[in-house]
This record gives sequence, structure tokens and C-alpha cells, in this order.
Amino acid sequence: MPKWPISDDELREMYRGGVGNADAKWWAAFWGRVQSWGVMPRRWVTLEVPGRRTGKLMSVPLGMADLDGRWYLVSMLGECNWVRNVRANGGRAVLRRGRASRCRLVEVPPAHAAPVLQRYVDKVPGGRPHVDVPRGAPLAAFAAAADRYPAFEVLHDDLYGPPRPWVPPRSWAPLALLAALAVGFGLSRR
Repeated sequence: MPKWPISDDELREMYRGGVGNADAKWWAAFWGRVQSWGVMPRRWVTLEVPGRRTGKLMSVPLGMADLDGRWYLVSMLGECNWVRNVRANGGRAVLRRGRASRCRLVEVPPAHAAPVLQRYVDKVPGGRPHVDVPRGAPLAAFAAAADRYPAFEVLHDDLYGPPRPWVPPRSWAPLALLAALAVGFGLSRR
């Protein structure tokens, strides 16, 4: 098991060349499983998409940016495997967060992606070390970098009707914790 906490430099080293080393793969498998259960905050999901060459399902834990009521996935590593697989699959994928949701990922043109990238850097701490624009930088700095970090709007992949914005389901974990505390408190009062 890799050590924790991980510094920004160590995190960047884990993904040198845009490909995860053994530690990165261990953490990705761990967080992918945890995030797919739906116990993390709403912005943490697991993306599932078939590989463009093998057809084998790949799972990737990702943090999402929310902006004006819409949700976006951003590639902290730029042109990476999951991005190429999503494109090859016509934007269709599954997001797991407690349950599976079929979605369509629509790529945001770089000319319009700066606010999404800015929000991503603001809200997804694990992605910050990989994006070469610091948190709090002006929007113009993000506009200059937007072509290096693909962003996708997440839409429901409805079979009947036009795609509509996707909203991550709420987590059941806080309710489960409250229920456990209530039961524990009730038993301790006897």
C-alpha cells in the first residue's frame, strides 16, 4: 500500500508522462471502488467506459466540476486513455455513484472550457497538482490552458427524448451514519 499523505510533487511523479505508475494504479483502484459506492461527496464518481482497442471495461475515479447547475468531467492529465476511450465510444459511458447511470459525455470546445477548468481546479484537490494553472488565477490564465485539458459536460443518456443535464445522486452515507448514531444513542439511554 502506498504511503499517505502524498505531496503534490509525489502525486505528479505518480503520473509522470501521463501514465500512472504502480502506486497510482493502487490508489485509482482503491478510490474507484470507494467512489462507486456513493459514500463520497457528490463530485466524486467512477467512470466506466469500454477500451477502444480491447473493448474491456475500464474504471477511473474522477472528480467533477459543477458550474451553473451542470456537471463536467475534466482530464487532469490532458489527452489520456479515458479521454480517447470516451471519444471512441461516441461519448457514451457509465458513471457510478452508489448506482450506475448511463451518460453521454459531450466535449466542451476549448474556447468555452476556461470557466469549467477554473471550477475544477477550485473544487478537485487531487487534480490541482497536474494542472499548470494555480487555484485563484484569473480566467484568462485558464483560457490559455483550456486546450490542454479536455472537459466534458455530463448528460443523461436517455433512450427516449433529448439528453438532459446529469446530476449526481446524493450519498446515502450521511443518512446511514445518522441512523446508526440515533440507534446507538437510543440504546445507550436504556
